Amino acid sequence: MDLPLDQVRTLLAVVDEGTFEAAAAALHVTPSAVSQRVKALEQRTGRVLLRRTKPVRPTESGEVLVRFGRQLARLERDAHHELGMSGAGEPTRVSVAVNADSLATWFLPALAGLPHVFVELRREDEEHTATLLREGLVMAAVTSSPDAVPGCSVRALGRMRYLPVAAPRFAAAHVTGPLAQALGDAPVIVFDRVDDFQDGFVRRLGGPGAAALRHYVPTSEGFLDSVTAGLGWGMVPEVQAGPRLRDGRLVRLGGPELCVDTPLYWQQWKLDSPALGALADAVVRTAEGALRRP
Repeated sequence: MDLPLDQVRTLLAVVDEGTFEAAAAALHVTPSAVSQRVKALEQRTGRVLLRRTKPVRPTESGEVLVRFGRQLARLERDAHHELGMSGAGEPTRVSVAVNADSLATWFLPALAGLPHVFVELRREDEEHTATLLREGLVMAAVTSSPDAVPGCSVRALGRMRYLPVAAPRFAAAHVTGPLAQALGDAPVIVFDRVDDFQDGFVRRLGGPGAAALRHYVPTSEGFLDSVTAGLGWGMVPEVQAGPRLRDGRLVRLGGPELCVDTPLYWQQWKLDSPALGALADAVVRTAEGALRRP
């Protein structure tokens, strides 16, 4: 069964633009033509491919075709480049999902040696970056899962170590007595409303979770500064906490054995793409010097 490329490209446009009308404007056709192409592709595959929400979202079957369409477009651009059909000096674009802490600590230097690769970074928690891969929204991702997304390969990067830390005055005022109870009562910093990292740490100590008294700080740098300012305690990457532990702006909570290691993996589409391959090699090399070994 053939998959007409104009129909697949139309499906991609609808997903990217969010509505049939916006996709029609991007493709320079009528909304009716967009609707007819999507309907024809659904009839050809025998599956519903889009959820008619606002914005439009692909179904599980639609995600398969979205990934196929993006991979095809990537291969087409690579072929144009190798044939000399690309514009002079035109960069190669690669979309990547990366968690905030990796962006703030080790990931960006990996891009320094790739002057001809233009990267579109999408920030997402490492537990959810695989979802963007599965939906075909990115070509590669730093994830916490060793289980490959369909159509992707996986490479271990290393472990990012997190330390429970606080400002000295905060620790003196709030962290006394049994640690699980103290952290369960003390104000805490969390990334956002789905961040369960601090709660999970307290539960591992035997407590019920972190306190309801919490500040939401959705950037890695802001999270670190909030803990340093004494707004609450938090789990901070070792590489970020190190300098502030050494100069006394932060203190560790509990003994040196109290830490959490989060394994990180690189997942990418299984494509023979020079740009994607170069990016993967650069990321793996950089991770080897920045993360703890797997």
